[in-house]
Amino acid sequence: MNRTILGCLCFSLLILCPFNLMAADDLVEADKLYDQGGLENYKQAIDLYKKALAANPDSYEANWKCARAHREYGDTAKTEKVEGWKKICAEYGKAGMNFAQKASELEPEKPDGYYYYGLNVGIYSDGVSIFTAMSEGLKDKTQKSFEKTYSLDKMYKDAGPMIALGRFWQVLPWPMRDRKKSLKYYREYQGTQYFADNMEVHVYIGELLIQIGGKENKAEAKGYLEKAAKSDDAFYQERAKALLKKI
Repeated sequence: MNRTILGCLCFSLLILCPFNLMAADDLVEADKLYDQGGLENYKQAIDLYKKALAANPDSYEANWKCARAHREYGDTAKTEKVEGWKKICAEYGKAGMNFAQKASELEPEKPDGYYYYGLNVGIYSDGVSIFTAMSEGLKDKTQKSFEKTYSLDKMYKDAGPMIALGRFWQVLPWPMRDRKKSLKYYREYQGTQYFADNMEVHVYIGELLIQIGGKENKAEAKGYLEKAAKSDDAFYQERAKALLKKI
């Protein structure tokens, strides 16, 4: 009897091990493609993450990384103004949310799933509009996801949770938006080593200070936006120049 059980276990291991090894290889290759950046590489990375998940659906790593790749694919389509980018954002943001949620369910005390859930909601909102996303009950889910990430590790992904919460409270429609909260998180981010080279956040803070109004705020905003307007990032360079015209 014991020999029979042992034989079955060995047979199962012989079957499962090759699949696990192949899934690990797919993750390594997907990571390489993701790190190279670009729409086509993100798309290929997504396909490989999905392949790894087909072999092991409960892989925490494959789920959160697949969510991350979906977000980057949608965000890149938006910033590069790819034809049909809104449809892409809606599709990939929605799918990314599902992978991120699975990751947070698998490892509820790790930040990856929560963080990329919130970011994918943002991409989804870019595609369908923030009002549609809110009508689907995503406002509270996004807030909780970002706040959970912040509580677990506010320095995660180069202090990404600070940016995420700052932007979250900034873009909500009235009366839910809270510009004071938004500025609080941005000010905290400004105290990190990452702010100086992040032109995206320079634009966000510049925009927020213009929205708050006042001579001093506009003067401060001008400095951030002038710097962003000279950056190599075409998308945020264009946004900075447009905002400077409002000062």
